[in-house]
Amino acid sequence: MAEHQTGASGANLAYGVNMPSIQVKDVPAAVHATLRRRAAVAGKSLQEYLLERLIEEATQPTLDELFANVTQRTSGDVGLEQAAALVRQDRDDR
Repeated sequence: MAEHQTGASGANLAYGVNMPSIQVKDVPAAVHATLRRRAAVAGKSLQEYLLERLIEEATQPTLDELFANVTQRTSGDVGLEQAAALVRQDRDDR
């Protein structure tokens, strides 16, 4: 059964394990102010706002990750020039 914890915002959160923390030091004052303002506009605490942004960032693959995934999945031997010619031919046939 998941344990119930109270987050920084006071919201009850259910986790199966203790969650790690991230601390960011030396944040420029202007950046901090901007993030606090954006969190307030979104109706969230700074903690909630930043956690949401971190989750969003971590769930979107980077270009390197996408390319690595594509490289692993490719099994054809068609070169770039041949692939471009085939695409051009397909478009011209329409």
